[in-house]
Amino acid sequence: MTRPVLIIGAGIAGLWAALKLAPRKVVLLTGSPLGEGAASGWAQGGVSAALAEDDTPALHARDTIEAGAGLVDAEAAHALAAGAAEQVRELAALGAPFEREGDAWSLSREAAHSRHRVARVTGDGAGAAIMQTLIAAVRAAGHVEIRDGWSAAALIAGEDGDCAGAIARSPTGETLEIQADETILAMGGAGGLFALTTTPAGAQGQAMAMAARLGAEIQDAEFIQFHPTALNAGLDPAPLCTEALRGDGAILIDRSGHRFMKAIHKDAELAPRDVVARAVHRQSLAGKHAMLDCRSAIGAAFPSRFPAVFAACQQAGIDPRIEPIPVAPTAHYHMGGVATDTDGRTSVAGLWAIGECASSGLHGANRLASNSLAEGLVSAARVAQVLLLPPFTGEVARAKPGSMGAAPAGSAPSVRCADTSPVNGGGNLPPALPPLALTRLRQAMSRHCGVERSGAGLTELGGLIEAMIIRHGEADALIAARFIVEGALARTESRGGHFRTDFPQTDAIARHTRLSLADLARPSRPALAHTAPAE
Repeated sequence: MTRPVLIIGAGIAGLWAALKLAPRKVVLLTGSPLGEGAASGWAQGGVSAALAEDDTPALHARDTIEAGAGLVDAEAAHALAAGAAEQVRELAALGAPFEREGDAWSLSREAAHSRHRVARVTGDGAGAAIMQTLIAAVRAAGHVEIRDGWSAAALIAGEDGDCAGAIARSPTGETLEIQADETILAMGGAGGLFALTTTPAGAQGQAMAMAARLGAEIQDAEFIQFHPTALNAGLDPAPLCTEALRGDGAILIDRSGHRFMKAIHKDAELAPRDVVARAVHRQSLAGKHAMLDCRSAIGAAFPSRFPAVFAACQQAGIDPRIEPIPVAPTAHYHMGGVATDTDGRTSVAGLWAIGECASSGLHGANRLASNSLAEGLVSAARVAQVLLLPPFTGEVARAKPGSMGAAPAGSAPSVRCADTSPVNGGGNLPPALPPLALTRLRQAMSRHCGVERSGAGLTELGGLIEAMIIRHGEADALIAARFIVEGALARTESRGGHFRTDFPQTDAIARHTRLSLADLARPSRPALAHTAPAE
């Protein structure tokens, strides 16, 4: 009898994969109560897809490659661009209320896009609306068993070094072994490792730590995208001021009213996100501050056109119709993660990764705006298509050991469980990081591994993390943070979302960083793995 597919995570990628896997049985671990704790629901801009008459998948792929600063995998970019429009149409047919203008799609243009191609919902409500649609469909799907509020505590290593499922933890602390031939990680990113973030605080890179313990490679962990325009009002998480505001004409000014982006990039406010984020960051360092001025472009229409942003501004005592919005760059998206191919296959047999926790090379060093929800949908559809291949057990689709590169030596799994279902006392599970220690880590990550970094700051941060591991154990958050810091130290250049003040130039040859758990224990810095620039 075929065992169910186990999906860990219930954002857009996890939910869409669960639906697409019908009629195969699926067990879905939601992490938080279904509909809470997923960054997908907070996404404002929409889904990028070549839906307009003047657009094509080739143009979408070209923009993705150009935004990625030389590190985008061309196959991944073309796969996303070719599949996104179909997934948006399927979502609309399922009930997602995308905006239309008669028979045409109502599309926004965001930074580094050459066309209007972002399908949106009520200006800034795409993520929440799509999540509501998917949650309703998954609850009604007879093939999906929802473990509401259950999270993954660790992955289970099989006898052959493959992934055999996961140990799940209930909201009340009960632990249970869930065995599966195929396990899909859809756990989101790592924004919760930073003090300033637009993502749920619980997103702490757990997928990287869990997968690495089974021998999976971690790719480009240093590439964090900092959104240039989060509301700078002391809120945690920081509310996002969607890029669609700038797409509709909002401008960035300093406290004297000077528009500073025109002198920095030809596309001004619609320059690539890393460029805008650094410009906003440097305004703050210079004491000039940065504000998003929406008064002329949007004005009185703000409450109806961008209700989520308007509500956040009101909560902070700001009326964006008549005054500029103070903004700051904030950790927003993780371009790196568990290394996969374009179908979500990792280097560990039986283990797949999709959405933000995966690194297929799609985003390179700088994600193209609104490609995140598109990636969640397309990667979910692709992994489901593979796992539905005959003989219907998924065995044909299982990765052969070494197909993504041999499992690194010295990275033996740290968690092995008996074949029984209940796990008494939780077994040999990674420890949780105490709240005060997590706060200290987040502050240090923002200070030393933020928009601009240096070797000295990263080395200091690495020492702090190592000391915290000695004191608190190998918590997932600490392992994930080490991957990010080690990747940043290894990359002695500036590229995309990674900017080194001591290495401000970009190398002529683009290279990925690929790290294993064993690399974190070595005193020397891992070498960059060569890859040819995307064509």
